[in-house]
Order: sequence, then C-alpha cells, then structure tokens
Amino acid sequence: MAPKQKADPEVVTALTEHTSFSKGLVKQLATVGNAVNIPQGWSVIMETTPADSAYIVLAGSVEIRKANQTIAELGPGDVFGEIALVNHSLRNASAVAATPIRVLRLGEDAIATLVEHDTDFADTLRSNAESRVQTT
Repeated sequence: MAPKQKADPEVVTALTEHTSFSKGLVKQLATVGNAVNIPQGWSVIMETTPADSAYIVLAGSVEIRKANQTIAELGPGDVFGEIALVNHSLRNASAVAATPIRVLRLGEDAIATLVEHDTDFADTLRSNAESRVQTT
C-alpha cells in the first residue's frame, strides 16, 4: 500500500479562504487532489470530450465556453468539470484559463470517494451541476 499523501498547506489555505467547505473536507481535498499551475490561454477541458477529473480554482480566473462563446467566468473557490462526472456524460463546455491559474485537480476516483463519504460535497457538486445545466 502506498504511503498516505499529506495535505498541501497552500491548497488548504486557498480552499479555507475561498470555500465554505468544512475543515475536514478541505484537508481531504488537499490530500487527494493535485495542485496544477496552468498558463493563461490554455484549455483545461474541452467541450465534447470524456470526463476524467474536476477542478477547483485556487487562484486566477477561468472562462467557461460553449461553442467558443464565454458563458461564465469562474474564480477562486469555484468548481468546474464536475457536470460530466456527475452526469456520466461528455463535457458540455470548455474551460480556458483567462489568467494564469492554479487549480486543484481531482481525478474521477477521488471525486467518487469524496462523493461517497461526504454528503455536503456531493450535494455541492450536484447543485452546481444542476444550476449550470439549466443556464446552458
């Protein structure tokens, strides 16, 4: 069995400042997720591709685009990429770094584990997914 990864203190700080997640959930997210820096203009996810992860913005801003039109701009604390995971479907929009960004990447297995063990996180993902699907 692989040794347990420690929570990234920078991720803990960003999630604590920008989300309403519980202390325990923040620590768990910072342990299972991988912090990634992405340059401005780079695509994080592409419309109509299979989903393998979701992201939480730690710093910077992300444009959500559908058919090359910006439909939303997300900032620190916002979750994206979860809709396709929650709905077991292809991505329904693209996400592009509007500025240099730092995001927490949560793989499909990590999301599944978190959803199974934390009802608040599961409810947050589902309500985010439902509200965004209704507006797109």
